[in-house]
Amino acid sequence: MANYVIFGGTFDPVHNGHMRIAMAASLRLNADIIFVPARSPRWKNPISSAKHRLNMLKLAIKTSCPSGSRIDEFELNSKADINYTIDTVKYFKKKYPEDNLFLIIGADQVNRFSEWKSAEELSSLATIVYVERPNYELDKKIISTYHMKSLRFSKSGDISSTDFRTLKNVDVPPAVLKYIEDNRLYFFSILEEYLDENRLNHSIQVANLAYLIAIKNKIDNPEKAYIAGLLHDLGKTTKYTRDDQISFMKKNYPEHLDLPSFSYHQFIGVYLAKELFKISDEDILNAIKYHCTGAKNMSTLGQIIYAADKIEPTRGFDSRWLINSCIKNYHQGFVDTLVDNKKYLLAHNKDITNKLTDECFNMYLPKEKKNAKKR
Repeated sequence: MANYVIFGGTFDPVHNGHMRIAMAASLRLNADIIFVPARSPRWKNPISSAKHRLNMLKLAIKTSCPSGSRIDEFELNSKADINYTIDTVKYFKKKYPEDNLFLIIGADQVNRFSEWKSAEELSSLATIVYVERPNYELDKKIISTYHMKSLRFSKSGDISSTDFRTLKNVDVPPAVLKYIEDNRLYFFSILEEYLDENRLNHSIQVANLAYLIAIKNKIDNPEKAYIAGLLHDLGKTTKYTRDDQISFMKKNYPEHLDLPSFSYHQFIGVYLAKELFKISDEDILNAIKYHCTGAKNMSTLGQIIYAADKIEPTRGFDSRWLINSCIKNYHQGFVDTLVDNKKYLLAHNKDITNKLTDECFNMYLPKEKKNAKKR
């Protein structure tokens, strides 16, 4: 007699929280995981097409899921106007009549389970297993009535598909993130309105490099590096003319109006990150604010974004040694990038004399520091 876990959802997109739950369910229930993506769920309207959601789920299972996991397209192939779980469970009961079926649900669905279609019959056909959520109060009467069991697992992470779609968190399998980038899904539709293709591709490169540097340096919440990297050049939008930029600086940052005009975009980027994506994390916002000029007392995230912006692989020079330096030690890599960037700008007769850059160089590049390697 085998054990099967039915793991349904829109998976819009599938994220690492799903993967962690799948792994825990596989181990604790000694079961194979069957993912059942919904075509037309009762309480949700998927953002991405069934094709994209299925493709992302396939990538996640291939790269990030326990062995024995697979997808069943029963609901995707259904002609019903709404996918009801009772129909799905009946299908599996018919398919595996002698085996044990478990149905995974989130803690948020426990208290409203009586609203599910044929809830009593559903609980008689499969064991309802819920995933706990910290500080979420569950209705014990409902748990008892429908004979529910806890997975005894609450470490799926602070991630939801909604959080990803709104760029609050990007904790998804790498292959899924790459697919989303390549197909310009979710928040990329907004970015495409503000950035031309070359600028967007650069931003994606910076995001991925910053993410890698943060992970390799074991930085807490490395997803913030991806978000800051992706949004760092948002202020270079074609929607702002030169006059718009000056007006913006006069109104919002008059103290920095004397900076070179090429730096204005870092301040506009902060405004757009707040307006378009509701970013409120000050660490992310400050990393965007000083990614071009640098500044004194830069945060870990600020140093990573500054470096990633200057050395991402498509910049047109061999930056491998600087990338490796950042991966080995983000701060040393940042300093190496500062030295290299200063040398490059001076060699090309660029004006680097401004308050923020002077403060940055004075803090991080004391005179006794050796010169960086040549390009």
